Amino acid sequence: MNDGFRWHGGRLDDARAQFGDGDLPWLDLSTGINPVAWPMPEPLRFDWQALPAPSSLARLEEVAARYFGVDPALCCAVPGSEIGLRLLGNLIDLPGRYLPPCYRTHAEVFAVSKPGQIGHCESKADALLTANPNNPDGRVVEHETLRKWLGDQEAMAGWLIVDEAFADPAPDTSVAGLVSNERNLVVMRSFGKFFGLAGVRLGFAIAPPPITAVLRHLLGEWPISAPAIEIGTKAYADRGWIAATRANLPLRARALDEVLLAHGLVPTGGSPLFRLVETERAGELFERFARHQILTRPFCDNDHWLRFGIPADRTALDRVHTVLAHG
Repeated sequence: MNDGFRWHGGRLDDARAQFGDGDLPWLDLSTGINPVAWPMPEPLRFDWQALPAPSSLARLEEVAARYFGVDPALCCAVPGSEIGLRLLGNLIDLPGRYLPPCYRTHAEVFAVSKPGQIGHCESKADALLTANPNNPDGRVVEHETLRKWLGDQEAMAGWLIVDEAFADPAPDTSVAGLVSNERNLVVMRSFGKFFGLAGVRLGFAIAPPPITAVLRHLLGEWPISAPAIEIGTKAYADRGWIAATRANLPLRARALDEVLLAHGLVPTGGSPLFRLVETERAGELFERFARHQILTRPFCDNDHWLRFGIPADRTALDRVHTVLAHG
C-alpha cells in the first residue's frame, strides 16, 4: 500500500495510479466530507475581474458569526482551517501540545510540538490543541472539561485551541460562545466538511480581537476569493438546508452502520460524517475496496483502523455491501 493513503484522505490520483479505473467511477469514502454538498445556485454572482470587496468579506464574517453564535468582531475568515491553524502556530509563540489520535496537521502546527495526554496539565505555558469532535475516533469532550482545560491553560499563561471542523452536525458540542477578549481560547471552524465543498478552501478563526487583528494583517487585503465569499455567505444563511442536513446525516450514518455490522465490522467511533472500524483485516479491506474503485482511509498510527466516509445514497451504500459480501 502506498503510504500516502495513510497520511490523509482524498488521494484519488494515487488510487487511480495504483489500482486503475473500473466499470464504475471511483467512490471516495476516504474523507469526512459531506457527500451531499450544499447546492450552489446558478448563476453565482461575482466578478472574476474585480478584487473581492472588503464589504463582501465583512458580510461573510457577519453571516458566519451569526451561524456560530458569536460576535462578528471575534470571527476572521481564513483560506481553509488548516492554514488558519498553521498561522496560529506562528502567532502564539509557545510550545504546542496535541492530543492523539488526531489530525496529522496538529502535530505540525507549532515549531516545538509534542503529544499530550487527556487530563494532564503542563507545568509551563504552552498551547493545547485538540479537535472536538475528534478525528478519527469521534471523541467528544464535554463543555465542563474544556472549561477546566481552558482554566488550567490560562493559569499558566497558555492557550487552548479547539479545532471544531466536525462540530457542524452537532452544534451543541461547540465552545465558540466561550471566546472573548478575556479568554485565551481560539476555536477553528471549517466550511468544507459539513457543506461538502472542500475545494472552496474556507474556514474561520474565532478568537480574541488581538489574535484576529494579527491574522488579518498576515493574510492581507484579499484573503478569500470572491467565489468563496459568495458561496460561504449564501450557504451559512441557508437555514433550511442546514437543518435538513443535520437531520439527514445521522440517518445516512446509521445506514452505513447496518451494512458494516451485517459483515461483522463494528464501528468503534465516528461522527455523522464518518465511521471508524477497528479490525485486523483493515489493510486487506482497504486493498479489496480499492480494487473495486472505493477509496477508504487507513492509518499509520494504527494498522487495525479503517475509516469510512458516509455514502451519499443507496447506490453508493450498495457498492460497499457488494464488496464486503463478494469482494
